[in-house]
Amino acid sequence: MVTQRLYLCLLVTLLSSCAVVQESGDLVLTKKVQSSSTLDLQSEELKNLPPAKVKPTIAIYPNSFRDLTGQRRSNSTFALFSTAVTQAPEAFLIRAFKHTAGGEFFRVVERVGLDDLTKERQLIRSTRKDFKEDNKMQPLLFAGLLVQGGVISYEANLKSGGSGARYLGIGTSKQFREDTVTISLRLVSVSTGEVLMETLVSKSILSTSVSQDVFRFIETGTELVEIEGGISENESVSIALQKAVETGVLNIINIGIERGYWKYEQTKIIKPDCTDECISAIRG
Repeated sequence: MVTQRLYLCLLVTLLSSCAVVQESGDLVLTKKVQSSSTLDLQSEELKNLPPAKVKPTIAIYPNSFRDLTGQRRSNSTFALFSTAVTQAPEAFLIRAFKHTAGGEFFRVVERVGLDDLTKERQLIRSTRKDFKEDNKMQPLLFAGLLVQGGVISYEANLKSGGSGARYLGIGTSKQFREDTVTISLRLVSVSTGEVLMETLVSKSILSTSVSQDVFRFIETGTELVEIEGGISENESVSIALQKAVETGVLNIINIGIERGYWKYEQTKIIKPDCTDECISAIRG
């Protein structure tokens, strides 16, 4: 009987080891879950775009891009009070426009904190007037384009499934669940109010889990041994939303290029094997 117990413990250890070794193969996500301290753009294609020949000025107001779903966070049994997506999605939109082509494509003006900005300028103006200083304050930039849209859909548990097997009280199982977030972006002309461009982007959010368990009676059915172990991995909703926003911005840029609203700045590429005479000829 002692040998049977030792055999059972060894089997549980092997199952646990398999769970750790197979983690990277079983938990297949669209992209490895990243740290919440991510500071760079998720889209390398958006980051590496060429600069614009003439940088368009864009304004993003706090209510121009918001959560329109009303979706609450779900735990598969009931809805919680916390929201499924962030209530400040315009932060991702501003970041995507501002960091496009390393910050050399769009001019983004501040409109989220416009009240604070206006009050601070009034304070500076009144202070300079009281001390009889020259008022050399620059005028606020005005935008020719407005960005509108929002998070229009969050579908929870859109697809789910799994597989498992059990033999003599020893089993293993794999499960997955897929959610989907959808955003809408449109570019509006301030002078005419015409919607110049519009795009719709959907991004999946995948959750996966792997578990092993042992459920057996020993000592002629009088003693029960039950052991469970597993691991789960969930793709970040915020990173998925950021990817969807950046994809939408990239679509807007490509549509604008095709319709002639803006152009890339023409840059000369110097090849690594170019000689000194070649470089001089390229640079003129």
